[in-house]
Amino acid sequence: MTDASTATDRPNLIATILTWLLKLALAGVFGSAAFAKLSLRPDMVEHFNVIGLGPYFIYVTGGIEMASALLLLIPQTAFIGAVGLVGISTGAFIAQVGPLHGDLIHVYVLGGLAMLAAWITTPKFLR
Repeated sequence: MTDASTATDRPNLIATILTWLLKLALAGVFGSAAFAKLSLRPDMVEHFNVIGLGPYFIYVTGGIEMASALLLLIPQTAFIGAVGLVGISTGAFIAQVGPLHGDLIHVYVLGGLAMLAAWITTPKFLR
């Protein structure tokens, strides 16, 4: 290897590491939120009662969230997982602006990071 090739390899390595750190962080946060929903944690059940979507929608949301978090960790399906998390974040935004009247900063940050992950993992044929 020449000095020129190591200089060009370093940005790729750094980008790869940062991408994996982003994906692992998102999968951890959304995976734990999905677990809270699927295990029917009382505060999550209360949120879904306030939203008025019925008791079964918490399972649908938790399942989509968990599947998206897992798909994000597989390189071939990372884009699909990231888009799923953007969808979950969009639903959370609507719920927070609407009936929950809650803290939007978490929705903005997580939604923005999910959008970044979707942009980074966009397959070449979609660019």
